[in-house]
Amino acid sequence: MKSSKSDALRLLNFKAFIESIIAILVGFLIGAVVLIVFGYNPVDTYYWLFKGALGSTSGIAATLAYSTPIMLTALTFAISARTGIFNIGAEGSFYFGAIAAVIFTNVWGNMWFGLAMGMLLGALWALPAAFLKVYRGVHEVISTIMLNWIAFFFVLWLVVGPYANPNDPNKTIRIPQSARLPLIGNTDLSIAAPIAIIVAILVYYLLWHTTFGFGMRASGLNQKAARYGGVNPKSAIIWSFIIGGITSGLGGAMKVMGEPPTYAISQGMANIYGLGFDGIGVSLVGRNHPLGIILSAMFFGMLRAGTPLMQAGARVPLEIIKVIQGIIVITVAIPGLYDLIKKSIEGREA
Repeated sequence: MKSSKSDALRLLNFKAFIESIIAILVGFLIGAVVLIVFGYNPVDTYYWLFKGALGSTSGIAATLAYSTPIMLTALTFAISARTGIFNIGAEGSFYFGAIAAVIFTNVWGNMWFGLAMGMLLGALWALPAAFLKVYRGVHEVISTIMLNWIAFFFVLWLVVGPYANPNDPNKTIRIPQSARLPLIGNTDLSIAAPIAIIVAILVYYLLWHTTFGFGMRASGLNQKAARYGGVNPKSAIIWSFIIGGITSGLGGAMKVMGEPPTYAISQGMANIYGLGFDGIGVSLVGRNHPLGIILSAMFFGMLRAGTPLMQAGARVPLEIIKVIQGIIVITVAIPGLYDLIKKSIEGREA
């Protein structure tokens, strides 16, 4: 019985993997049609895309560097989706993780303290939405959207005000040398990349190999059945927000602590804006599974890292490249979005 159950799960995971591969191919095919319509050679364009992202050590490093923060914000969305909620508050926690790293590394000058404070502030910022959901019934989409904007403007005030760099008006004060994440080899890639992969594996272990994680997933599938089985759905929801806030806060901290040569938040928060929202797409492409998210984040990183050479080598305008990338991302995300909607409908009917 147990063997047949595990075989069914493996078959289901394999089916999801094949669906994602087909979606990727369809996305590239539709993108090729668009390129042909505008008079560009799709084979040449995609050649430069892959060459720019994977054709050199610096390209691979850029792919991994781009994938790191969105891998962690994707985990925020995936954890909530597995618990039956639609938490899009990774953006706000990411901001607070980034500014926490700037502030506290300049107080103590310690790398680990900066990472810890980023995780702490990220988790704390996730709590209001959790409590509003559990105790007042406020829908998490509404509360997290509002909290994201509050976080944006508050952190922006810190960036342009108390923590602005007096010697460079284009960014905040820098992360001190003693608190910067070590780089890997002769590249601009820091140890943030392997840390993010380890965190994704830990989240997978937590959700699929612990009683605590089983309770969270059970609550997401059917709260009534979970409650009957001894799981407290309110507690599961609160913990999903906390853990999600931790991963996004860590992503924000590592973004500024491991991004040479800036090691700061840019004015207007240009280098940290939107990475929480990008994580939603990454999670959907990875079918809201931590291990799938590792691969999907690298896929997104590849699309981003290959853009400069794709633009220069194939001479395709940046606007068309963005259209092609958008088509590919939407196509690849559709199966994950379908799964999420299907589970939501089934949970309400149950």
